[in-house]
Amino acid sequence: MADTGTSHVVVVGAGITGLTAAFTLATRHPGVRVTVLEASERVGGKILTTPFAGRPVDCGADAFLARVPEALELCEELGLRQVLTSPAERSALVWARGELRRLPAGLVLGVPTDMDALAASGIVSADGVARAARDLHATEAPAGEPSGAPDGDGDLSVGQLVRGRLGDEVYEQLVAPLLSGVNAGDADQLSVAAGAAQLAAAARRHPSLVRGLREQQAEALAGGADPNAPVFYGIPVGTQTLTDLLLARLTAARVPVHLSCPVEGIEHRGTSVALRTGAGTVEADRVVLCTPAPVAARLLAPLAPDAAAGLGELEYASAAMVTLAVPRAALDHPLDASGFLVGAADRLPTLTACSWASSKWAHLADPDVVVLRVSAGRYGDTAALDLPDDELVAALALDLRTTMGLSAAPVAHRVTRWWDGLPQFRPGHLALVRAWRADVAATAPGIVLAGAAYDGLGLPACVRQGRHAAAEAAATPIA
Repeated sequence: MADTGTSHVVVVGAGITGLTAAFTLATRHPGVRVTVLEASERVGGKILTTPFAGRPVDCGADAFLARVPEALELCEELGLRQVLTSPAERSALVWARGELRRLPAGLVLGVPTDMDALAASGIVSADGVARAARDLHATEAPAGEPSGAPDGDGDLSVGQLVRGRLGDEVYEQLVAPLLSGVNAGDADQLSVAAGAAQLAAAARRHPSLVRGLREQQAEALAGGADPNAPVFYGIPVGTQTLTDLLLARLTAARVPVHLSCPVEGIEHRGTSVALRTGAGTVEADRVVLCTPAPVAARLLAPLAPDAAAGLGELEYASAAMVTLAVPRAALDHPLDASGFLVGAADRLPTLTACSWASSKWAHLADPDVVVLRVSAGRYGDTAALDLPDDELVAALALDLRTTMGLSAAPVAHRVTRWWDGLPQFRPGHLALVRAWRADVAATAPGIVLAGAAYDGLGLPACVRQGRHAAAEAAATPIA
């Protein structure tokens, strides 16, 4: 599509949110001319796939939720639907009480809905199971649990909700490993509304969290949901295929994508917005700002100081993704799952989670070599990331010896450090986001905020934000 639009929208940031916003503007809004400015040397942000052990293996996200439609819809639009695959192994394990134990059936974001399966798993003690089962008979929410709007004054942390409803053991051995792992954070400080909306909805509908989740499941089945449908989808040649295709489509639509082009400042000039870069000034009618919160805070400080101050206070966690190739014969645990999490009460010195990539994905299977994607680092703890590569790999190998009986050194490794890569959503986060956006709309009209710092992590959430930001930018003139 030629650049014949009557208005000009500049998208700042070419991660999945920015690329989706630019693609949506270019393909669905013919009256808009689009330009993309990206500070780094490549598009894709934290979506990255590189060769490892002779195969393309993701350095970041390797899957997206199937039940949340936005990422799947984008794949369909890009012609990727037919190549999507789902994990070959659907079950997972957790390191709890000194051994790897299989997660019980019926978990929803780590919350058990089948007490018999929970008891049989051995993950929590008999007392822990009894405490969780008390939730089934609850007639009112625990004392002290907020009753207001879940995305405002009534928001609480995942830890507050689950500990109060089902007890400490279920939280520490099941819920915390899963939800703390999503953003390398602490689920005791994670907003339920922003980080576990399904639990928030179940808690609102019933004083028993388990019964609320069971009702959700029953309604989904009554509505035609397939209980055997895939939970996740992946792309056999790597998730970067998605962002590469978005770039190709933008190129075909003659949308300029400028790499190594950080925005140094933004100011209003009458009814337009001027973006200052090292290569000169770019004039725009509207701007979609898809950068991490610290960058957005710096750019917005002269225009929307209240929003900028709030964004500047948003905390981030750093994490390392270490990919290892190890001889299959050097492992004494069966690889009959997608990997394992680590219980909060059974922390290992370095390792926080391990994906058995060559078991999880059929396209990575090899009879002799196992590919493991091992996570390290969490909010407030960068000790693992500070280690040199060889020391980090050695430390993780010790944890793999403890958990999986690894008896030989990895034959190949790759270390990817995601510094300040994962925003931390505290209770009340969504209310703060609304306030930031309202401040920007009032004091810096024509600028739209989107990205992982706002409405959720993961591909579907970021794609959704890119779509919404595109629609807002296409329809919102500067006052």
